[in-house]
Amino acid sequence: MTSTPSVGALLRTWRERRGISQLELAGRADSSSRHISFIETGRSRPSKEMVLRLADHLDVPVRERNALLLAAGYAPHYAQTPLDDPSMGTLREGLERLLTGYEPYPALVVDATYGVVAANRGIAMLLDGLPRHLLVPPLNAMRITLHPEGLAPRIRNLPEWRGHLLAQMERQIALSRSAPLRALYEEVSAYPAEAGPRDAGAGDGPGEGAASIALPLLIEHDGHLLSFVSSIATFNTPMDVTVAELAIETLLPADPATAKYLRSLGP
Repeated sequence: MTSTPSVGALLRTWRERRGISQLELAGRADSSSRHISFIETGRSRPSKEMVLRLADHLDVPVRERNALLLAAGYAPHYAQTPLDDPSMGTLREGLERLLTGYEPYPALVVDATYGVVAANRGIAMLLDGLPRHLLVPPLNAMRITLHPEGLAPRIRNLPEWRGHLLAQMERQIALSRSAPLRALYEEVSAYPAEAGPRDAGAGDGPGEGAASIALPLLIEHDGHLLSFVSSIATFNTPMDVTVAELAIETLLPADPATAKYLRSLGP
C-alpha cells in the first residue's frame, strides 16, 4: 500500500523544483526558515492560510494547491466546475464571442491536456479533409497536429514545429506533474518527426519575416502555403481549477499573403 505524501514533503518537492532555498521562501512568505523547515519535516502543521501562501510563492498550479490542502487536512479551496455547468454559461458565451470575433483567423480553446474545448471556423478550415477518427470527440490539439494522418504532413517545417510543441509540453509537465499530460507526451513524441517527403526549400517562402520574432507555423491549405505566429493566453487569478487550466490559442497571420488568403475565403 502506497502512503500519501505529507504536505511537508509535497511543499519541499515544489520548493526544490523551483530552485528556491528555505531561507528565500521564508523571506517571500514573511515567515522564517526554521518554520519552513519544521513544516517540511512534519514537526509543524501549517495553517490553511500558510499552505496557500507558500503555494502562491512557489507558483503551484491551482489543481495542485487543492492537493496540498488535502494533504494538510483541509478542504479544497478551489472549485472544479464542469465547463457545461449552467454557472459557466457567461464564460462559455464570452469564449465563443472571442473565437468568432477572431475569424477568419484560426483560434481555439484547450484544457490542461490539450483537449479542444471550442474552436472557430478558421480552425475548421485547417482541419478540412482530415480522417474521421482524428475528428471524433474528444478532439486533442496535440494529437491532431502531430499525428502522421493529421496536420503533420501539411506542416512544411514539421521538425521545428514539432520540437517547439514537445518542448512546450515538457515545461508544462515539469510545472504540473500531470500524469495524463505525461501519457499524451509519450504518445505524440513517438509519432514520426518527418511525416513524409518534402520539397527542397520547403521551409522558404511566406513567414520569413516572422522567423526573426517567433517560430512560424508553415502549413499548406488547398495549394497555398500559409504562415502563422501562435499566441497563447490564460486567465488571470482564476479561482476555479477548470478555468485555471484553459488556454486560448490564436494563430496570427505572419505575412500579408496569409492574411489576404484567409479574408478571401469569406464568412
